[in-house]
Amino acid sequence: MATSPKEAFLDAYEREHVRTMNVLRAFPAGQMDLRPHPKLKTARELAWVFTQERGLGTAVYHNAFKDGLPPGRKPPEAPLSWDAILSGLEKAHKDLGDLVRSTSDEQLNEGVKFFVGPKTLGDWTRLSFLWFLLHDEIHHRGQFSVYLRMAGGKVPAIYGPSGDEPWT
Repeated sequence: MATSPKEAFLDAYEREHVRTMNVLRAFPAGQMDLRPHPKLKTARELAWVFTQERGLGTAVYHNAFKDGLPPGRKPPEAPLSWDAILSGLEKAHKDLGDLVRSTSDEQLNEGVKFFVGPKTLGDWTRLSFLWFLLHDEIHHRGQFSVYLRMAGGKVPAIYGPSGDEPWT
């Protein structure tokens, strides 16, 4: 049982990460250039979003957006190997989790700036922004499960049974 808002977040952060990694590990690495529509990312690019969001969480934690988008900020390109994507995510997940674990509840409730709309900065607490990122991870994992099905992979159970992993 979580005893503080920080512990509640960390419990959910770890639980959702396991689910995300199960989906990513089920993806056939040879299909990472799958692009279901010209406006969509490739599977490789979409998988890399999970790592980029951990980096974004760290940047917002340090209030890097207090004056707007930092100049020259360009996210790194997705690695070319599926294993590098997965290991990069594991490292970024651990790093952000360690940062949160080392932060007091008071510091997690301090204000930071990030966008709340197009070209509009707004106020967040560190913790509310971390929850925002976690919900966005869940959203992108749902997107990725569709890519997984299209690539011929088996979709694991996420919140309940799937067509490929029934519980009965």
